[in-house]
Amino acid sequence: MTATLTTPSTGAPSPEPAGAAAKSKLAPLLTRLSRQSVEKHHDAYTDVDWDDPELAIGPDDLRCALFDFDPLAQTSWYREQTPEVQARIGLHRVCAAFKVGMQFENLLQRGLLSHAFRLPNGSPEFRYVLHEVIEESQHSMMFQELVNRSELPVEGMPRWLRITAPLAVPVIQRLFPEQFFVLVLGGEDPVDHLQRRQLREGTTHPLVERIMKIHVTEEARHIAYARTYLKELVPTLPAYRRHMLAIRTPLVLWIMAPLMVDPTHELHTVHGVPRSVLAEARTSREGRQLRKDSVAKLRKLCRELGLMTPAGRRMWKRCGLWDDDAAATAD
Repeated sequence: MTATLTTPSTGAPSPEPAGAAAKSKLAPLLTRLSRQSVEKHHDAYTDVDWDDPELAIGPDDLRCALFDFDPLAQTSWYREQTPEVQARIGLHRVCAAFKVGMQFENLLQRGLLSHAFRLPNGSPEFRYVLHEVIEESQHSMMFQELVNRSELPVEGMPRWLRITAPLAVPVIQRLFPEQFFVLVLGGEDPVDHLQRRQLREGTTHPLVERIMKIHVTEEARHIAYARTYLKELVPTLPAYRRHMLAIRTPLVLWIMAPLMVDPTHELHTVHGVPRSVLAEARTSREGRQLRKDSVAKLRKLCRELGLMTPAGRRMWKRCGLWDDDAAATAD
């Protein structure tokens, strides 16, 4: 059975070109992803031993210092701090990212449930979408449990986004599904890039490492679904919709990538990190490059989808996320 893409205005099946059913990659992918979700799934309170003394975590745990590639870790101010201060800053940095991740996955679930609500009987997409919602719920519980155990006052997303996003995301998913799945990748790709790099290059607290490994494993399925969905949907859109998507995509990432990558203002209010140091980390060559690298796979996808138009390319550059990579390399 092939997947059915629906038009955002009427909900009717969009016309498929001759042979599209045979060439569709979404249906067989959904079957494989659903099977993997059964065979390789995790539970937040079974697969993480929260009561293991070795996994205990708190503001005074010296195993929580920043990763070496973090732009804030490369400032002279941070290097001059005591190990205790460095550890508290590092733990807050991780918890802030996890809190944003929990809030983002909450929004993602709202959109996916809205999408599943309208799928027809027999759609293989329904099963996988619900698998993904369940997995995102498990991730949210892991992220929030870590934040709770850190005992740090972490807020996550800025207040304006916490107010507007829950109202906007289901509407965007209903009217502009292509934009919703760009939002999905805008939240998932930067986090996936950072966590893979952290696992590859750094030594971190064993609890943080355990959570990251679980998240990266299951997030690979979610990213594959969103990318394949866009590859099938975008070519069927009218030209004006593709044009708007080409312009809006870097704007979305301009908002989302810093939420995942940049040091939060809370580090100033809670730990006294000077605002000038936070600005230095965000605007440094390393900070700018980290944001660009975190969305490299999305740049590649935009090229594959024909969205790297002259207008789109100018917007990528204005948003500070353009890079002259011919193709993004896999992690």
